[in-house]
Amino acid sequence: MASKTKRYILAPVQGFSASANNAAEMELFAHLHEFSLAPAIRPLSSSFGPDIPVKVIDSIGETKPKLIECSSDDLPALRASHPSMRILPVVYYHPATRPRQAIMEAAALAAGAAAPAAAAAAAPAITIQVVHGATQTPVAGVQVVAFTNFAAKAGSQGVTDAQGRVTLQLGGTTKIERLYTYPPTDPGTGLWPGLGQNITLKQGDVVRLLPVDLSFEDCVRHFYKAPTLTEGKGVTVGVVDSGIALNHPDLHVSGGRNCVTGENPADFGDNATEGHGTHVGGIIAARGTPPQGIRGIAPGVTLRSYRVFSQGQSGASNYDIAKAVDAAIGDGCTILNMSLGGPQGGGVDPHLADAITAAHNAGVLVFVANGNDGRQPVTFPASATFSQAISAMGREGTFPPDTEPAGDVAAPFGTDKANFIAEFSDIGPQTDFTGPGVGVISTLPGGYGIMSGTSMATPAEVGAAARLLAAQPNILAMKPDANRTAAMLAALAAKTTPLGFTPTYEGKGMIEP
Repeated sequence: MASKTKRYILAPVQGFSASANNAAEMELFAHLHEFSLAPAIRPLSSSFGPDIPVKVIDSIGETKPKLIECSSDDLPALRASHPSMRILPVVYYHPATRPRQAIMEAAALAAGAAAPAAAAAAAPAITIQVVHGATQTPVAGVQVVAFTNFAAKAGSQGVTDAQGRVTLQLGGTTKIERLYTYPPTDPGTGLWPGLGQNITLKQGDVVRLLPVDLSFEDCVRHFYKAPTLTEGKGVTVGVVDSGIALNHPDLHVSGGRNCVTGENPADFGDNATEGHGTHVGGIIAARGTPPQGIRGIAPGVTLRSYRVFSQGQSGASNYDIAKAVDAAIGDGCTILNMSLGGPQGGGVDPHLADAITAAHNAGVLVFVANGNDGRQPVTFPASATFSQAISAMGREGTFPPDTEPAGDVAAPFGTDKANFIAEFSDIGPQTDFTGPGVGVISTLPGGYGIMSGTSMATPAEVGAAARLLAAQPNILAMKPDANRTAAMLAALAAKTTPLGFTPTYEGKGMIEP
């Protein structure tokens, strides 16, 4: 039985571009690039038997990697007949926001196990309502997660209806260790996610979500005071993410590209999922004024959006991400923000590693989120050799009581005991910097909202880096190569303050304001 076709990446033997010293490699990649201009299944010549049918779906550049479709049965012949290329797998990455708490299905109703099974089954469900804390109006689309046993991830969950009501099947238990309430993020509702701890739920209870005050001092604004609108000018920042909302009053996106294979390259706005890229972009460069809007850390930068998550989806391929990195290099970006990552322990992805190395060699800094697996090793691509890997820290007092960030407070604490490394943050020797990433207020499509994660800490440090580098015109004017990258990193290292967490948690520390 013939194997099905799958997608693969064809890459040069070494690095991100075919070598000018390897005539066979240059000829092969140029030939495949021509295939990509009119995609169709075509025979690729083979000296080991019949020609091999391949379809070149996309090409990053004439001498750069290609995305192909090919039968897995043909791969051995393809490798043998064309030693001047690597055949690499397509790998998917996801936004590096703090994961929402959820019930383990196998453990659901575990709290009712102590009672007779029949009694638990007969116990009435509890219906509660979630309302806006200021207007008292119902809030639909709130994810409600009630833990009767937090350690075992046992309890019940649901989503509020149009009347803000949700019914929880708790097996007769009313004692709740943690009650999480997550408001929808698209469009931005401007509400803090809630957290009630060690409470008793009753039928008809009302949970009130606190509205966001845009003048509130969250952890980002605590460490990085409101800048003038020109700070960061002269630095171009590319956000490789889910796209940035192009019609938000606080954001000015100078350009970009949709790098998702098969989609319109000009559609680089928000991809209508959870507003992740819009939130990231706002932390860096929002130009609003509180309390009507918010201000990012470096609002004077030239902000560009490189969308790698397809419309309505939360997974981005390594091919599309590498394509975005290549496009950003070509557009003259100084810094790239990549608030995304793969599964913990997923190993090195050579295709994306090569793209990040190419950025480093082109004088571009690539900041990447560590990941949010709860003190696990740094995920890839933050662990790549030339990435700047960012952990997330927080500060007590920079989020209201009874809100979700309170669940992220954990040791170790810094020299200032109000500072902590977020419970969710991944850590390890690859960590380069730490940044504020717990309970961050930023832009969302249609409004504003709260997110936490190394996804948020990364743009905080990107914004801080842009502010500092904007004051170094001699460095920015250097030839865009690895020497400029080294000079930029040296300038940042000279302005980085350790917070007392040790390098495994914070790297060199936090970039100074």
